[in-house]
Amino acid sequence: MKIVAGCDVGSLTSKAVIMKDGKIIGSSIIKSKPRPKDSADAALEAALKNSGILKDDIAYIIGTGYGRDKIGFVDEVVSEITCHGIGARWLLPTVETVIDIGGMDNKAISVQDGIPGTFTMGGICAGASGRFLEMTAKRLGVDITELGPLALRGMGREVPMNSYCIVFGTQSLVNALAAGSSPEDVAAAACHSVAEQVFEQQLQEVDIKEPVIMVGGTSLIQGLVKAMGDLLQVEVVVPHHSQYIGAVGSALLASGFIKGS
Repeated sequence: MKIVAGCDVGSLTSKAVIMKDGKIIGSSIIKSKPRPKDSADAALEAALKNSGILKDDIAYIIGTGYGRDKIGFVDEVVSEITCHGIGARWLLPTVETVIDIGGMDNKAISVQDGIPGTFTMGGICAGASGRFLEMTAKRLGVDITELGPLALRGMGREVPMNSYCIVFGTQSLVNALAAGSSPEDVAAAACHSVAEQVFEQQLQEVDIKEPVIMVGGTSLIQGLVKAMGDLLQVEVVVPHHSQYIGAVGSALLASGFIKGS
């Protein structure tokens, strides 16, 4: 089978994967740049370097994500919902529900045999998104990768916080810290608040069935995954390569566009 690639340009991060025979041979995840085109170029360049192949070796490339229409090198662009559905089945073949809490919007998708069924996409405010968690980490003086373990050590329900609005959510953060709440409790409260907003605003519209997976960059924040599992009262699975779901789905779709492959 020929080599294919997928590129997912998101608001916070951009991802690229290069696949051959249904396996990832190169990948990258970078912080998104002001211009989506620059983000895509940098992500693909890093994935190529990681794989040890040349761009000319790639037979077909599909782009997705909010910045997909600005990617200059792709052969085609496809919606995030479609790519997530395809990618989800590769990540976990038995998957039934996909939850992606992104930097700009959130997605909840029911999946059957890799085909998206009912879904919701959006979010009323950035307070119910990865941006609020990024802001929380900054306020606590820790890297976003440290927020998850910190939250697991805290008691979130002991700290009043409502991230329905990112302005009020930030005020809650400041007030909680000033009142003497521990960083662990504040981190746990922030994770619970984001999960609760997504649960109330979007997950009521999707028939939640197990297995449930969380994907995207925020799926690596363990405190958020735990909070979502507690609210749904199910085990939430974070599969390997979860942050690459859109790019993986794009690459898998790309393989179907190659004649004779």
